[in-house]
Amino acid sequence: MPPPRGPLAFPHHRHIVALGGGHGLAATLTALRLLTDHVTAVVTVADDGGSSGRLREEFDVLPPGDLRMALSALCDESDWGHTWRDVLQHRFAGAGELQGHALGNLMIVSIWELLGDTVKGLDLVGRLLGARGRVLPMAAEPLEIVAEIRGHDPDRPDDTVEVRGQHRVASSPGIVSSIGIVPTCPEPCHEALAAVGAADWVMLGPGSWFTSVMPHLLVPDLVDALVATPAKRLLNLNLEVHKGETRDFRAEDHLASFAANAPELRLDVVLADPSVVPDGASLRAAAADLGAELVIAPVAARNEPGVHDPLRLAAALRDVIA
Repeated sequence: MPPPRGPLAFPHHRHIVALGGGHGLAATLTALRLLTDHVTAVVTVADDGGSSGRLREEFDVLPPGDLRMALSALCDESDWGHTWRDVLQHRFAGAGELQGHALGNLMIVSIWELLGDTVKGLDLVGRLLGARGRVLPMAAEPLEIVAEIRGHDPDRPDDTVEVRGQHRVASSPGIVSSIGIVPTCPEPCHEALAAVGAADWVMLGPGSWFTSVMPHLLVPDLVDALVATPAKRLLNLNLEVHKGETRDFRAEDHLASFAANAPELRLDVVLADPSVVPDGASLRAAAADLGAELVIAPVAARNEPGVHDPLRLAAALRDVIA
């Protein structure tokens, strides 16, 4: 497939690895496929809710949902690609056992059973979609999120308790004090480690901070690869830094959390929308502590709070990288 042409095209091919999960990673991938075909998504595998959680429990497989979303975000801009993207994203209604399942989740698990190989199965789905890139899991086995959360029990707001499971952590009304994974040293996805080592740029975020972004920094082999890679490293901050899992956070608190979870990992660029930078000097200093330059650029959709605009994000990433 030829490289993209037009005002967003890079002057040279760039190999880019994007780490995350859910809608945040999908937003990054939608922007990146406008810039280059050499994209690898490294996707969190800790989801335990909804369709993914049911399939994970029943078949002892990686949760397929975030992997499916990443594949769909990379699909080819053709009638064929769009049709298969819609097929993968279709969810069953009704009141039976299929209710709530995404067809793509069932397809991915079926292909895994047929091939007996997770990565080959994802590559096959990618070819079906005409994906402009590759999708890989961040570990070769499913993970469990374990968090210490203050105020998880509304009746005991000052108590800190251990909460297990991505869904329970993400939906907790409390404040996350620390985050971990089980197993603590999971089997790595060697293809993902190789992609990080061969990348020109590695990007983290946006996404649910403690359940989609930070888990990548808790996989020892993956962190070692991120530290050792010659690639430039970029952190794309969320548009709503103070909501959800990080309620009452400032952008600076995200950077402090990043440093606490991966003290050896340095950054080159922190990308932030103007809406999350009330104090440019403070955030610039926090970025500098991680070795990074702060780049402030409009990347938010104009009429959709908390949503990245693919074209604006692509333009910002193009300017940073090129």
